Amino acid sequence: MKWITREHVKVDRVACPWLIKKFVDKDAEFIFSPADKVMAEAKRLDAIPYDVKDVELGHHGKECSFEAILKKYKLTNDAALVLLGRIVNGADTDNTLYQQAEGPGLQAVAEGFRRLGYKDDHALNAAEWIVYDALYAYAQEMVKGGKPAGKFAN
Repeated sequence: MKWITREHVKVDRVACPWLIKKFVDKDAEFIFSPADKVMAEAKRLDAIPYDVKDVELGHHGKECSFEAILKKYKLTNDAALVLLGRIVNGADTDNTLYQQAEGPGLQAVAEGFRRLGYKDDHALNAAEWIVYDALYAYAQEMVKGGKPAGKFAN
């Protein structure tokens, strides 16, 4: 399948492709488009839009697009992915939903990656996915250790 979102990716638009490729569609092809052209391109290319306004796989209330994908594709039974979703949410939103302590750290890392001069969104995603691999390993360890809300949760 083809998946499409806005260009100039940051937290959610890096986390979502990571999630899709690892757990939803191993053959996924990602397209990054100017924001005002995403829906027209989605229709033209028969692509699934994500992390754009008013789509199923977008923000809903205080939840981020990563969380919408977890729900749509029935991945919420993986407590480590749910925790990773909370961390992504904390980095991508105002962090008032979960007050996830790890969120601001992920936001800082994502901002740093954006300043490293990658040639395009594909290159940035390829480089940054290691962060999500590491955070997923962290989340798995937290869940295994009885801390499904993360190490720093009250």
